[in-house]
Amino acid sequence: MTLLLLSGTSEARRLAERLAAAKVPAWASLAGATRTPAPLPIPTRQGGFGGDEGFARFVTSHGIGAVIDATHPFAARITARTHRICSELGIPLLRLERPGWQPGPADRWTFVADESEAKRRLPPEAVVFLATGRQSLPAWSGLAVRRVHLRVIDPPAGPFPFPGGFVQARAPFDLASEIDQFRRLGVTHLVAKDSGAGDARPKLDAARALGLEVMLLRRPPVPPGLHVVPTVDEALAWIDRLPFCSGASISGA
Repeated sequence: MTLLLLSGTSEARRLAERLAAAKVPAWASLAGATRTPAPLPIPTRQGGFGGDEGFARFVTSHGIGAVIDATHPFAARITARTHRICSELGIPLLRLERPGWQPGPADRWTFVADESEAKRRLPPEAVVFLATGRQSLPAWSGLAVRRVHLRVIDPPAGPFPFPGGFVQARAPFDLASEIDQFRRLGVTHLVAKDSGAGDARPKLDAARALGLEVMLLRRPPVPPGLHVVPTVDEALAWIDRLPFCSGASISGA
């Protein structure tokens, strides 16, 4: 049997490295949101599965005996589908989801349910830095502010629909460069997803240092009954208990 690792986060990369080191039979899957992702050290497929039927077909044809969903905390459709299909097929499933961010005393954070609430709350004179990803752009249609800057890894082919523009960059980021960028662009408001990612934290620290207002999109809920752990170590311990991984001692690799 083989383990399927649904990837796309730094935690998934760390898991893939441990799986490779312990020689655990495994596949990784990347949804294809990034055009040129960094390679993983285990066999990897890229792109969507083609819906429920395609995912079920891959799982059965590749002898998948367990699945770890280590996709982004906002990949709600992937998580819901994975939970549904694994439940139907009786395949063990674990969700690895890192904890969200917590504000400190000097932070000016507001948690919002979605882009619609954020659009209602942003004042018309705001210069907004969106750190919500390229695929979020349609959800910001109708945003009425002074300027908008959207950070992307791969910019869309079409023109930017707001005064402002794309900011093309790839994590990790550091505090000094984030402060410099926000100052240069005249940013007054930062909007981001509550991803909890360590390499994305500097933008929040920069907003604190500059006294900027921050709006954080709340995470979508996970499906009821889904087993969720917050750390790579807990995921490794779960893998160790899988029958086809017994003896690999991956949690101590």
